[in-house]
Order: sequence, then C-alpha cells, then structure tokens
Amino acid sequence: MADKVVLAYSGGLDTSAAVRWIGEKYNLDVVTLTADLGGETRDADAVREKALKVGAVKALVVDARELFVTHFVFRALQADALYEGVYPLATALGRPLIAKLLVDAAVEEGAVAVAHGCTGKGNDQVRFDVSVSALAPHIKTIAPAREWGMSREETIAYAERHGIPVPVTVDSPYSVDENLWGRSAECGVLEDPWAEPPDEVYSWTRAPKDAPDKPAYVEIGFDRGIPVSLDGRETDGVALIEELNRVAGEHGVGRIDHVENRLIGIKSREIYEAPAATVLLAAHRALEAMTLSKDQMRFKDRVAMEYADLIYNGLWFSHFHQDLAFYVASTQRNVTGTVRMKLLKGNATVVGRKSPKSLYSLGLATYDKDDQFDHATSLGFIHIWGLPVKTQAEIQGLGQRDDPLGEIEDEKRGLIP
Repeated sequence: MADKVVLAYSGGLDTSAAVRWIGEKYNLDVVTLTADLGGETRDADAVREKALKVGAVKALVVDARELFVTHFVFRALQADALYEGVYPLATALGRPLIAKLLVDAAVEEGAVAVAHGCTGKGNDQVRFDVSVSALAPHIKTIAPAREWGMSREETIAYAERHGIPVPVTVDSPYSVDENLWGRSAECGVLEDPWAEPPDEVYSWTRAPKDAPDKPAYVEIGFDRGIPVSLDGRETDGVALIEELNRVAGEHGVGRIDHVENRLIGIKSREIYEAPAATVLLAAHRALEAMTLSKDQMRFKDRVAMEYADLIYNGLWFSHFHQDLAFYVASTQRNVTGTVRMKLLKGNATVVGRKSPKSLYSLGLATYDKDDQFDHATSLGFIHIWGLPVKTQAEIQGLGQRDDPLGEIEDEKRGLIP
C-alpha cells in the first residue's frame, strides 16, 4: 500500500490536475480535503464525486464556515485588518484554517505529506507552507503547480489529455477564489493594470450605476467588537455576513481594484469583491471612534497595519500574532453598540452610531444653552500648552531672519506662490 498525501482540493484546474500528477510523480495515494468556507454554492457530494473521479482514494469535505468566521474573520475585524489599507484579506485568512484542517486530516489518515495547488509566484504557497511547518514540522508539503513547470494553457491541455473536467478555458482564464469574507479574481485581461475589469469578472456586486436609486439602511449591533445583530435581530456570524453580502452587493458596495505588493516581491493587480467586509469594517471603525480614547485609536492604527501584514504574510500561527491578538482583544472590551450604515450606489456610509460605553458627551460637545464645558479653563490650558514654544521663541527666536519662516523673501524670489 502506497503512502498517503492530503491535498487541499478546490475542484478547480490546478488541484484537479494535481491529483493525477502527484500519483505519477510521488507514487502517493491522494486523499482530498475540501474546506467549505462559504462564499460560493458548493455541492459536497459533487465535489467528493469529482475528486474520486480524477483519482483520489478518499475525498473529505468539511463545513468550516463557523470556524472561519469565529476564529479568523472576526479576529481580523476586531483588529481593523486591511492589507495596504485596501484588501480585507479574505483569501489570506482562509489559508491558515485550511492548513490546520490539512494537518488534522494528515494525522487522522496517517499521511506523510500534505499538498496544495499554489504556484511559485503567489502568496498562498507561503501561507500554506509556513502554517504547516508551524503546526506539524514533521509533515512534508508538496506543491505540484510550483514544481511541474506548466503554464496555465499547458495545465489545461494536461487536464484535457487525462479527461479531467475543469471549470476554466483559455478564452476565460480567470483564477477565482471565494469565501464568506470576499471574492478575488486575477489572470487574463486583469493582468493589464490599464484595462478596466470587464463586467463578467464581478459576481457578487451589481455595477454601482445599475444599483437601486433608493438607499438601503442596515443597523449592525456589536458586542466587544464582534457583530452580533442585524437590524435588531440577533444572528450568528455566518448568517450575518451572508445577508450583508447580499444586501450590500445589490447596492454595488465592495468592489476593489488594487495593485498590491505580494510577499515574494512582485506587484499584482487584483480584483476583489467584499460587500460584507466593507460594511462591517467601516461600522466597526466608527464604533471604535466613539468608544476608544485618542491614544488607543492612534496606537491601534499601528497594530492594525502589523496585524494585516502578518495575515497577508502567512504568519497566523506565530508568537507575534499571539502577542498582537492579546492587545487587540484588550482594546475591544468597550466596543459595544450599534452602527447605522447607508448603502447607495457603491458607497457604504456611516450615518449613525450609539453605544452604552460611548466617550462622546453631548454636554461637552454642544454649543447650545446646555453647554457644560467651562470655556474659562481654556485660557490656562493654552498658556501651559504653548509655554515651551513661547519660551524657545523668546530665547532663540523662531527663525534665522527677521521674517520667521522666510516667506516674504521667498515670495519675492518667486519660490512660493
């Protein structure tokens, strides 16, 4: 009996071809594992049947949607994680969970290796390989698409020669990945950053120009930074994200066209659709602005960038992540309340927020007769705040010339407007 390998199986071109290729190259029996992270209609029986048809000795299908949302998506949401300030990290969040499921299955099946369908140019290879090495250093990782040296057209031809059905053609060569948190598309015409993405690229979102003229309003309730209700109805995370994807997508919210810096050092043009993520990240940030102090917000901005980078860079299972996760969890103690969002023509706008933990005081903020702020105290504050500036100016002067900033002379020389 041959040794086993557990392959992360999507049913797409590369992983379908990989089932046969691994058998030919490594003489290993392939057990496929398909993780359902949501975002697409997946018939478990059909996926299992296809995996067996293309040569797998066993096909596992795992419903991991709740795990994904609870332990990955919502942790990233609490952190406000957006890679390069744009990408909600949908695919990047899914990979460490799939890696964990691969390792668990490998141990259960007595496999000597795990495998994935990533190429040698993308980020996912790093996420899988590093996650597996962190979770099970003794298990080997195989990446057929990184090894076989075939172009996409050659891989399609390989699949056709061996009677492997694949949902892609040379005429429509988009590489698509979906889960509950977002959908990504690349390849084909999208590789030209100057080319406008064709309508066929989008699946979850209506074109903003074709979206309803009347806005939709949604109210999202949060408890400690986690969304727990939608329009006053308590709901689980999976259902909440699915509903927001539907409603926000109908109003054209969540389209992202981004040229990003891949971990391996090249730039890549990516098209993302993330309706629910776009709405929830904006709402969560608005609630934090109401419940966190100025210093908390400023430092958390730095943490958010680091958090997004470590997710993107495949370091979910790292001590660094553990350290940041504890800080993020601490910041969310009082991030509880409700945010009202307006969805219109591709825009998701915060139009209301309230919280029992709010630091906003109407009595201090208002300018009407109920103003509770003691205006007279400002004079002393300004004196103390400006004292270092005043002292230095009296002793050292503000500049090297009579004109403190040199603006008058510079203007005469035409150096400033």
